[in-house]
Amino acid sequence: MSYNNILSDHDNGITTITINRPSKLNALNKETIAELHDAFAKADQEASTKAIIITGSGEKAFVAGADISEFADFSVEEGAVLARKGQEDLFDYVENLSTPVIAAVNGFALGGGLELAMAAHFRLASDNARMGLPEVSLGVIPGYGGTQRLPQLVGKGRAMEMIMTAGMIDANTALDYGLINHVVSQEELVPLAEKIAGKIMRNSSVAIAAGIKAINAGFTDGINGFDAEIDAFGTCFGTEDFKEGTTAFLEKRKAAFPGK
Repeated sequence: MSYNNILSDHDNGITTITINRPSKLNALNKETIAELHDAFAKADQEASTKAIIITGSGEKAFVAGADISEFADFSVEEGAVLARKGQEDLFDYVENLSTPVIAAVNGFALGGGLELAMAAHFRLASDNARMGLPEVSLGVIPGYGGTQRLPQLVGKGRAMEMIMTAGMIDANTALDYGLINHVVSQEELVPLAEKIAGKIMRNSSVAIAAGIKAINAGFTDGINGFDAEIDAFGTCFGTEDFKEGTTAFLEKRKAAFPGK
């Protein structure tokens, strides 16, 4: 599939997906969401992809929000469908991928942009990044998981303040809040993401996928995260990666995980 709004490149086990709408500050529209779903799906299904980096083109924005012109005249029913389809096709989908997803936030991450970054498994940011959920200033609320993921990451009180004020926080504040893991210069951002991805790639992809599933289970209503961990832990014992990892440890050599 050829893309109009994104770029997808694969190199040395890392697939880098870049939202490429610089004239719109990489704003999300329906077509971009569909293209992102396709690119994430292909990367996750490709055995040679061990980590995915999501970032934005240019130096101003990761994603500066949703394309408001697409839904300004929507009805109640159309608005609900927009949110549900977006969550299913992209935001929930990314969160539950078995391949680790790193968001490299290279500028403004507002509204749907911050929601996309929060759907990734963790986030890095450049020192010029600004993050926020400004939806209430438009008479609406975050609809792509922002009211759920933000309090999970920064706590209920801070999430309430950010959403109610519609304000932005800078990268250092986001680091202090626990919203992002690292702050670096713009030039260092993608190299740092690649460096962390390289560390991830040295480990068992099967175990990492199990870890993602177990962690997410703890934030899912009706699921006991501890039980999910026990089940996933036990399942690991039946994998070739477990056999290779434990054998390599006992033989004092570097593991060569088959990914099975």
